[in-house]
Amino acid sequence: MRLRPRLRRVSSLRSLRATFTVSFAAVAAAVTVVVGVLSYSAAARLVRVDQQTVFAAVVRDLQGQVRERELSPGDYASSDQGGPRDELMGSGRTDIQVLGPGGELVDKGSPALPVRARDRGTAGDAVAGRTVEHDAVALGDDRYRVATVALGGGRGAVQVAQEFSDTEDLLRELQQRTVLLEAAVVVSAGLFGWWLARRITRRLVRLAGAAEDVARTGRLSIPVPVTGRDEVGRLGRSFDRMLVRLAQSEEDQRRLVQDAGHELRTPLTSLRTNISLLRRIDEFPASVREELVADLAQEARELTDLVNELVDLAAGQSSTEPVQRVALADVVEDVAVVARRRTGREVVVRVHGDTTVAGR
Repeated sequence: MRLRPRLRRVSSLRSLRATFTVSFAAVAAAVTVVVGVLSYSAAARLVRVDQQTVFAAVVRDLQGQVRERELSPGDYASSDQGGPRDELMGSGRTDIQVLGPGGELVDKGSPALPVRARDRGTAGDAVAGRTVEHDAVALGDDRYRVATVALGGGRGAVQVAQEFSDTEDLLRELQQRTVLLEAAVVVSAGLFGWWLARRITRRLVRLAGAAEDVARTGRLSIPVPVTGRDEVGRLGRSFDRMLVRLAQSEEDQRRLVQDAGHELRTPLTSLRTNISLLRRIDEFPASVREELVADLAQEARELTDLVNELVDLAAGQSSTEPVQRVALADVVEDVAVVARRRTGREVVVRVHGDTTVAGR
């Protein structure tokens, strides 16, 4: 039975640590995923745009060559140093294939590019620089961008191709590495979150242990661990002050019970004495009987007042009463009157000056 509170406390703290860990890992995962996706998207877009820009520049260079000079398929089939083919090959990483007037292959590319009906029509076009583009041409496992540019006058056409499947493979590998990096960051964030949650909840564990000990034993003098100036430290100090106030309240209640027993004992004893005398009241003279009845009435009133005051004290209503200056001589005279009546002795009160005290 004693283990149940500890098990509940450990279970709740474990759930708190798990909440801290999962929350920290979730935030880190969200940030990492967003940053990774944005970074990969930006890098992939830059690489693809750069490739497209290079290919477009090659196509423009080829269009400029065929428009400025009257070139034949043989000029591009030749690999002479400084020729148009060499100029074109030097402007970027491209493959070239040359078509004759009817679209037949004059110089096969490496690899050989497919020749479609639109390409054959471009080869017989009379306007130099007329272009047909194909965005994605599959050659085995590779993919190419292909553009067919007419030489003009029906002399043929030149096809240029740019492979982009290797770039996509590179981007795919980058994507996989980004995912692995994100997974590593999430795992690291989870471990760090668990360590941080354990460090944060360590003081809460001690504070919860103190609270469980107070609830189990009822002792208010158990030391409360108070460290730090953060919220946990403030909670510990507040809990410690609460225990001090509870201990003070418990002491006040115990003192109230003791005082009540002491204060009630005197009027009850006087009442019992007077009540015992009532059985012989006929034996006493009239003056004694009147004094006895008056004393009974006075003791009953004082007992009633005392009970009312004890009830007010027990209810805590005395703390709401404002503090005021009380004449000490009046209080002492009231006490002397009670002492004279109960003891039958002469009590003299001498007052020097106007002495007052602060009280309720």
